[in-house]
Amino acid sequence: MQRREMRFIGLAGWSGAGKTTLLRKLIPVLVGQGLRVSTCKHAHHAFDVDVPGKDSYEHRAAGAAEVLVASSARWALVHEHRTDTEPGLRALLAKLTPVDLVIVEGWKREPHPKIEVFRAANQQSPLHPSDRSIVAVASDVPFYGVPTIDLDDVAAVARCVVAYAVAV
Repeated sequence: MQRREMRFIGLAGWSGAGKTTLLRKLIPVLVGQGLRVSTCKHAHHAFDVDVPGKDSYEHRAAGAAEVLVASSARWALVHEHRTDTEPGLRALLAKLTPVDLVIVEGWKREPHPKIEVFRAANQQSPLHPSDRSIVAVASDVPFYGVPTIDLDDVAAVARCVVAYAVAV
């Protein structure tokens, strides 16, 4: 059986639009279709996946460039940038174990295919009029000039994700 190439698509929108909520509903639908799915999330702030006082945290605090933590349930690799610049999206995607589909949350200014998540109550301007990389909008209000999917129609969003995902 030949492995298909890894493809990806983004979910983009302002904070509070419902990207993570949609993603939590979308992943089981796609997995239910037999797809192996990974995600890649961009954070606009400093974050830590470790806890001060734990050995792995202390290894990093002492200056380790990378710390790999493993158990019978999972493993995680934490890489410190230190003097390096933040890697680009495609460089990060190349670090993932190959899967059928990667859904990227964030990186809204990058030129990859994206589905905009828009919620009227968020009171932000839509991204799609000025971003030609947006292939559709998942929204609670209709838009014209761009394919619009009801934000609660997860099956339709899943079809759009599969249709517009591109090779990494």
